[in-house]
Amino acid sequence: MTMRWITAIFLALLVLVQVDLWFSRNGVFHVRGLNGQLEDVRGQIDEAKARNEQVQAEVKDLREGLEMVEEKARAELGMVKRDEVYIQVTPRR
Repeated sequence: MTMRWITAIFLALLVLVQVDLWFSRNGVFHVRGLNGQLEDVRGQIDEAKARNEQVQAEVKDLREGLEMVEEKARAELGMVKRDEVYIQVTPRR
């Protein structure tokens, strides 16, 4: 009879430890969820780093010369130099 009680107590303790391991605030399920969130944030950080590098390259180009400014003005604003004629060619239908 004593051995059964000791076995039952140890099984109950084992179940309590397992419940705590799997379902507590620091349990396996919670940690897996946090790892998923961490991967999402790392992806966002990588995207932000890529955008920052692109912007830094553009800033560097703008600081180094006016060629980039002229190219952007022509492409985005349709600007032309003095004594230039703007001709737009459209394809036939």
